[in-house]
Amino acid sequence: MLKRKSVVLIFILISAGMTSCRVSKPAATSSSAVVSVNSAAINYVNRYRDLSVSEMNRTGVPASITLAQGMLESDYGRSSLAINGNNHFGIKCHSDWTGQTIKRNDDRHNECFRKYRRPEDSFYDHSDFLKSGSRYKSLFDIDPTNYKAWANGLKNSGYATNPDYANLLIRKIEENKLYQYDRGYTAAATKPQNNIPQKESSQAAKTTGTDVKEPAKAKEGTVTFGDVMARAPRIMENNRVQYIIVKDGETKKSIENEFQLLSWELSRYNELKEDFTPVTGQMLYLEPKRDKAETGIEFHIAEGETMYAISQKYGIRLKSLLELNKMTEGTEPAKGQKILLQQVAGDQ
Repeated sequence: MLKRKSVVLIFILISAGMTSCRVSKPAATSSSAVVSVNSAAINYVNRYRDLSVSEMNRTGVPASITLAQGMLESDYGRSSLAINGNNHFGIKCHSDWTGQTIKRNDDRHNECFRKYRRPEDSFYDHSDFLKSGSRYKSLFDIDPTNYKAWANGLKNSGYATNPDYANLLIRKIEENKLYQYDRGYTAAATKPQNNIPQKESSQAAKTTGTDVKEPAKAKEGTVTFGDVMARAPRIMENNRVQYIIVKDGETKKSIENEFQLLSWELSRYNELKEDFTPVTGQMLYLEPKRDKAETGIEFHIAEGETMYAISQKYGIRLKSLLELNKMTEGTEPAKGQKILLQQVAGDQ
């Protein structure tokens, strides 16, 4: 009897140990998966936050929405569509697309998606896609700091078929504190790979119609977001011309010093007055722009922007752009007007 009890006791202990092993293993896997996602999110935000803020200043699409959509649609830049087509927003071809394409299975088999030369072009096109699309027109009547209303507006406008799309965007924004990029912000003086910069709440009173949870004010000893970004690569390229995005607090003189430019270069390369004042999010070229756009980019449909804004977007000298379109200095395009970005056969 005693021997039988001992055998039963040993069996129970072994079973308990096996059960414990089964529980601990999934927990470790889950933890690894969370760490992987968090790391991917931080890397994605670090890479595209300046560009998203710049596009917000250019078109009015909130930076938080741009980042959240990019993270969700491209799986933090890891989807096959993002890797092979540089398409971070899942934008399909539609009838007006004249650029390169890539086929992928989505709602239907072998659907046509837009393909870009580089990820940045996907961000530019995403902004223009929303700004020019009639179905998204009502979004631009919403306070740009009200990310919840924007997320629901995108869902109601038919951007995605997933019924939970708005909540998915809101979750991404709140989990990664992306709302801070819609207004002024500062970064805590900690290791940047462990923390996303905290938002400066100086403009909190200006928000309307939103229940955004405000991050705490920056404590003494903090550094600006610009200080954090100074440790990251800044120079980007558009139309084979190098450029930067102006950071908070930068001056013309500080940019000239950082990039060892003569006092006349920034104003001349960007066709601005010599005493111009840089604006946060502004695109500034560090070398002369070109006389035409990149190969494959033939025209732009005006959506109310100026010829200068178009010239900056595509890295083309304003004078060359005006000549291509037989326009005189000071004239601006009408909404919907086709603006040539290089000489096209038949238009000579």
